[in-house]
Amino acid sequence: MAAGPDGVNPVLRRELEYHEKLYSGFAQKHFARPAVRALRRNMVARILRMTGAGPRSRVLSLGCGIGDTELLLAPHVGELVGIDLSPTAVRQACADRDQLGITNARFEEGSTAAGEFDAIIAIFFLHHLSDADLAALPARIAGQLTPHGVFYSLDPSRQRLSGAIGRRVVPKLMKKYQSPDERELEASATAALFRSAGLNTEVGMYDFGSSPVAGLFPGWRLGYQAARALDDLLLRISLLRRLGSNFEIIARRGDVSGANYRQK
Repeated sequence: MAAGPDGVNPVLRRELEYHEKLYSGFAQKHFARPAVRALRRNMVARILRMTGAGPRSRVLSLGCGIGDTELLLAPHVGELVGIDLSPTAVRQACADRDQLGITNARFEEGSTAAGEFDAIIAIFFLHHLSDADLAALPARIAGQLTPHGVFYSLDPSRQRLSGAIGRRVVPKLMKKYQSPDERELEASATAALFRSAGLNTEVGMYDFGSSPVAGLFPGWRLGYQAARALDDLLLRISLLRRLGSNFEIIARRGDVSGANYRQK
């Protein structure tokens, strides 16, 4: 993506403006609601299972936001580093970390972090990148993974049934939760970028309705749990799976196969 007249990538500028506003009050309240917290706990369990991260693992989170997922993950790993372009988000993540007494997590403003990592995660991050930045990212990730390191991402699918329904039934509500430049991604095309970087890459579907339920009804924890249970059943039906809401990329270095991956 070419820079604007001021030398700044216009997509990054718009994304930063949107997220600075998001993280100035709304996100803190929304992400603390019961259904959203239940969703984040499910994500953390999934990350641990898919990456194999454990008490000795060094983990990097790209686009960590206010760290609501990362602070749930930190007690299960050796070290966690979260990076985000939003100064407001990083300040909030640090404040929450200190309040919780978590000592193995740090949050930094920026788009890169030094060193190698056993796991790199990107939760609802890739779909905010420009096409050029997304194409360049897998090679950078491959260079930062340890020899048997794993990358895990979660992003909205272009084929998602929930998106098609939402755009017709509640279009204004859909736009409320979207930044100006984010878009749904094609799972197979995204996976191809990681394979081109030399990573052993698999694609899976994370859910159908549970994430949308948590986002639209953040106080309805029982509703999220019921939707999650239904998702786990629907994801076993191969003909329906491609219509899921959010897809996973699991990309590994080395000769490690997808032994940890099971569609659930």
